Amino acid sequence: MRILLLMLLWISTAHAQLVSLPAMRAGQVSVSGLSSGAYMAVQFEVAFSRSVIGAGIIAGGPYFCAQGSVLTATTSCSCSNDLLPCRVRAGGTRVPDLIAMTDWFAAAQTIDPTSAMASHRVWLFSGSADSIVPPTVMNDLHTYYRHYISAGHISYKRNLNAEHAMPTNSYGNSCLTLGTPYINNCNYDAAGELLSWIYGPLNARNEGALSGQFIAFDQSEFIAVPSWHGMADFGYLYVPAACNSDSAGCKLHIVFHGCLQDPDTIGATFVRYAGYNAWADSNRMLVLYPQATATYANPNACWDWFAYDDTRYAQKSGRQMAAVKRMVDRLTGLICRPGRCT
Repeated sequence: MRILLLMLLWISTAHAQLVSLPAMRAGQVSVSGLSSGAYMAVQFEVAFSRSVIGAGIIAGGPYFCAQGSVLTATTSCSCSNDLLPCRVRAGGTRVPDLIAMTDWFAAAQTIDPTSAMASHRVWLFSGSADSIVPPTVMNDLHTYYRHYISAGHISYKRNLNAEHAMPTNSYGNSCLTLGTPYINNCNYDAAGELLSWIYGPLNARNEGALSGQFIAFDQSEFIAVPSWHGMADFGYLYVPAACNSDSAGCKLHIVFHGCLQDPDTIGATFVRYAGYNAWADSNRMLVLYPQATATYANPNACWDWFAYDDTRYAQKSGRQMAAVKRMVDRLTGLICRPGRCT
């Protein structure tokens, strides 16, 4: 009984330190991600295409690539299965089938109309030495996007000799390292490049101390018992000083971390050093960092892009997808009721 009481006290104390995600009035919304976070970013952009203006994808693949199969996810959409050989090959994700499924979901209204993607600006990055999501998978993603988006709205960086990691120009392992925290100093500012592509010319990033604040917020407001569904109890929001008193018109960028970059594995390392906050600080931009966590079916704390928690994982009603959308609605001031948001 004493142990139980101590556990309950610890849990209540941990939750007491969290705050509610603040209601704000942000404007343009965009999304980016690395690895499983890249797949999640693609899912979110496609499913909620009327709510975002663009995406930055680092080491990811086409929408619905795994088609609900962990085997496909780890052998055809990536080379992340330690027991089976990788089957990644050119065209191996079967892009025509994925386009057909996208169109089917849109016709069924479980995702937004695909026509809404036409105006998006999409930035793609594939390290030429990436051994987990090889360039052939990213090439398939490029082919997928070209079906919906004109060439002039897509930027594809694929000539940097980089491994599977978030490329920065100031923090991390050497560029050809594969390993924790999966942030590599490649003398290349991926965060700045993707944000500038999506939003257009930006003010120079803040090279000094950040002016804003990090908020650790309670994710259970947006999904019941988050840890049962692959989401951590808390997420992070970076609020620059310029958005603290008046958030009207501030941009909102959502960042999905990759596998093994969750709080239990690397703490807040990704949140602090992936490179987004310095740009946010000087460009009136909120940065939302939802956080995943490990589960029995998801031991590496990846985002759900292969149905480990939910068969609807790639659609608007998917648990993780809907949870993040509710966060976005809070930060943009939307009030959502069945069938409409105002």
